[in-house]
Amino acid sequence: MPNKPFSYEVMKEGEDKVLTIDCEGYARMPSLEDDPITMARAIDILSSEPNVTKIVFKQKRNFEYDFSQTMLLKEIAHLQKQLMKPKNLPGYNLLLSAKCMQCIPHWYADMKELVSARLKSDPVGTYVELKRIAREESIKAQGMANSPCSKCYSTYIEMLNSIIAMFEKSRLIASLKDRLAGHVPGSRGVYQQVFIPEVKPDFMFTKLMASYPLEGEELDAYTLEDGSEVTIFELPGTVQYLYHLNPPEFRLDEDQYEILDTARKVLAEHKPRKSDFIDPERMRQVFYNIGRDLIEELIGYKNMSLKDSEIDLLTNILIRYTIGFGLIEVLLSDKKIQDITINSPMGEAPMFIVHQDFGDCRTNIIPTEPESESWATKLRLISGRPLDEANPILDTELSLPGASTRVAVISSPLNPSGLAYAFRRHRDKPWTLPLFIEQKMLDPLAAGLLSFIVDGSRTLLIAGTRSAGKTSVLSAIMVEVMRRARLITIEDTLELPVSSLKSLGYNIQSMKVASAMTKGTSEVAADEGIRTTLRMGDSGLIIGEVRSTESRALYESMRIGALANIVAGTIHGDSPYGVFDRVVNDLGVPKTSFKATDIIIVANPIRSPDGLHRWRRVTQITEVRKHWQNDPLLEHGFVDLMKYDPEQDKLLPSDELINGDSEIIKAIAGNVKEWAGNWDAVWDNILLRAKIKEAIVNYARKFNNPGLLEADFVVLANDEFHRISDSVSERTGKLDSRKIFFEWEEWLKRSIKKMDFSR
Repeated sequence: MPNKPFSYEVMKEGEDKVLTIDCEGYARMPSLEDDPITMARAIDILSSEPNVTKIVFKQKRNFEYDFSQTMLLKEIAHLQKQLMKPKNLPGYNLLLSAKCMQCIPHWYADMKELVSARLKSDPVGTYVELKRIAREESIKAQGMANSPCSKCYSTYIEMLNSIIAMFEKSRLIASLKDRLAGHVPGSRGVYQQVFIPEVKPDFMFTKLMASYPLEGEELDAYTLEDGSEVTIFELPGTVQYLYHLNPPEFRLDEDQYEILDTARKVLAEHKPRKSDFIDPERMRQVFYNIGRDLIEELIGYKNMSLKDSEIDLLTNILIRYTIGFGLIEVLLSDKKIQDITINSPMGEAPMFIVHQDFGDCRTNIIPTEPESESWATKLRLISGRPLDEANPILDTELSLPGASTRVAVISSPLNPSGLAYAFRRHRDKPWTLPLFIEQKMLDPLAAGLLSFIVDGSRTLLIAGTRSAGKTSVLSAIMVEVMRRARLITIEDTLELPVSSLKSLGYNIQSMKVASAMTKGTSEVAADEGIRTTLRMGDSGLIIGEVRSTESRALYESMRIGALANIVAGTIHGDSPYGVFDRVVNDLGVPKTSFKATDIIIVANPIRSPDGLHRWRRVTQITEVRKHWQNDPLLEHGFVDLMKYDPEQDKLLPSDELINGDSEIIKAIAGNVKEWAGNWDAVWDNILLRAKIKEAIVNYARKFNNPGLLEADFVVLANDEFHRISDSVSERTGKLDSRKIFFEWEEWLKRSIKKMDFSR
C-alpha cells in the first residue's frame, strides 16, 4: 500500500541531510516551481526539519533540489514562522493599544490570510501583494492627515514596510526583486528561474538537469539515432559550453515509467554471472530477449497497447540501466563526442565531454555514487583486471552498441575521494588518410608520402600528446598496408580497428598483453608478447602504445624486421627529440637501438589564439638518420621531410624532401629497379599517390558521398592502385604515373556508379 502523499524521511548521505518526500500517491508532478501545493508542503516540513540540506521528491521520476535551492526555501520557512507570531512585529503592540479598533481586526485578518495561507505556496506573490497593500494604504493615509486614524495608519504602514523588508532580506526575493514588474500573484513562471531540479526516473541512478538554461544561447541542436535530443548552449559568464542531453527515458509517460521500474526490479533478480561477462555482446542479447518478454507481459497485464518500436525502446532503456552503463551509452553513441570525464566525488559535479565541434563542454548529467560503483564492478568483470587498494588504476576497453571506448578508472588510495573515470570514444570504422585530408589533419602530399613509406615497410613511431590523434593516425597507417601482408597487433587496451580490418579481408592477428600499470594479473607481459610475435612467422608488427619495458623488445623486433615488414607504434612525445628522450632516457633503450626508428610522425593539437578552439594536425614527418653517435638533435640526426606551417594551416615539404636528400626514401627506392638512383621517378610516384588520395576526397565532395572516405572503399582503391601500377608497368616497362592515374580514375568513376554507399 503506498504511503500517504508527502510523508517523508530525513537521511544522512555523506555530508548531506536529505529530505525525501514521498509523492507516489500524489496526483500531480511534485515540482516546487510548478506546483503551489508541493511548495507549501515542503515549507511546512522544513519548519520542523531545519537541518536539511537537500530535498528529493520521490515519484516515478525523482526531483532533487540541491543545497542552494533548499536554502532558498528554508529562509521562506523561517520567515513564515516569524510572521505567524505577529506580537514580534514592529508596531503591532502599538496598534493593539490604540483606542479605536475599527480597522485593526480587518488589518490583522488580511495579514493572517497572507501569512498562513499564501506565503507557503506563493512567497513571491505574497511579497508582491504586500507591496500593493502598502502602496494602497499609503495613498489612503495621505488623505487623512488630520483624521484621528492617521496615527494608526502610519503605524500600520510602518509595520507593512518592516515585513516587506524582511521578505527582501531573503535570497529568493532578493534574486527576483528586479524582475517582478507586472508579476501576477499565483503565476509560477517566476519560480522556474530559480528552482531547477535534477530529474531522475525511479529506475535510474543518474540525475539530469532537464530544463534548458534560461540565459543560454543555443549554438547547435541535433538528434541521435535513439531519439536523444542534443542541444549545445553558450552560457553567460563562462567560456565553457553546455552539452544538454534529453534522452528518450526522460520523455516517457507515467505508465511507461511504471513498466520500466517494475521490469528493472524483476530483472535485478536475474543478475549476470561472472562468466557471462566473457562475452558481453552475447550477454546483452540474452538479457534483451528476457527483458522484451518481460515488458510485453507487463504491457498485457496493464492492458496497454504499444508499437513494436516503443517496446524496443523500453527494452533498450531497461538493458541500459541493468547490465549496461546508463547514460554513458547514450553519450558514446554521439559520434561527435571524443572524450568523457567524470570526476569524484560522485553526485557533486556533472560529466564533462570533448565535442568534435565545440571542444570542452560540461553536460547536464550528474552521476551518482551507486551508479559509479556499478560501473566499476562491471568493468572489473569485463576486463578480468583488479581495481582495489593494491591496484587503484584500471585501464581497459569497452564495446557498446554503436561505439567502442577506452576506459581509465582510478580509485582510492590514489584518488582519496572515490572513483573517477575517463572514457575515450573510438571511431566506429578505421581512420583513413582521405578522411584526414578532409578534416585538414594532413594534406594530400603528406598522405602520398606516408603511403609511399608504408609500402616501403619502414619502422614508424607516431608521437604526440594526449588526445592528439596518435592511435587514429596508426589506424590510417594500417589501412595503407596491402591486404596480402600479415599483421600482428599488440595492445594492453584494445583500441586498434582489428575487427574492422578482419571484416575487410586483412590477415591480422590481435594480441592483448598486461597493462604496465596492473599488478597481479594472469595476462602475458608486453615485452614477452612482442618477442612472441617474432616466432609467429613473417609479419608486420603494430604496437598500440610504447609505454614501458616492452620498448626494448620492440626495438629488438624493429632491428630484426625493419627491412622486411612494417613496424609501427604510438608513443607520447611532442617532437622527434621528445621521442628520443623518452625512449632512451626514460625507457632505457640504447641509443644505437633507437636508430632502428626510420620515421617519426608527430601529431599535436593546434589551438586558436584565444585558446577556445582546438584542431588536430600532423605537425611533422621526420626521418631518423643513422650516422649520429650521441645526440641526434645536435648531430643532424633528425631531418624533417614535412613540417606544419601555422599561417597556411598545412604541412609543407622541406628542401631535403623536394631535393631528394632523404636517406630513408632512397633506401626504399634502392629496392625498386626503376627507382634506384632516380629521384624524379620516386618523387613522381609520391605525387601520384598524393593525387589519388586527393581525388578520393574531391569525388566524395562532388557526389556528396562520405562513404568514399571510409576504410572499406579506401582499401579497394589502394588495391586497385597497386593492381593498375603492376599492369601498366608490365605493358609499358615503367610506372607511368599519367597512365596509372587515368586508369585508376576510370575505375573510381565506374565504382561510384555501381556501388551503393548509403547502406
